[in-house]
Amino acid sequence: MIFLVRFIQNATDIYSMILVAFALLSWFPNAYETRAGRLLTNLVKPILQPLRCLPLSIGGLDFSVWVAVLLVHLVGNYLIRFLLILA
Repeated sequence: MIFLVRFIQNATDIYSMILVAFALLSWFPNAYETRAGRLLTNLVKPILQPLRCLPLSIGGLDFSVWVAVLLVHLVGNYLIRFLLILA
């Protein structure tokens, strides 16, 4: 059980880092066209696509990546709590 909890924690942390790396790519010109940029785009697209429909852009800043990080951590925490209840 502890292995599964640690796996969920590590997976949420790694995916959060991937989301932050994707957001940082916007600082560099043509970074999304590189191999790493395309890989990151393919990894975060399923999470960010539904969030892009929401009005999360304020003053030219897009907060959809930060909302995605929060959602990933919330879902991870709820999964861990659910597993601990079952144990």
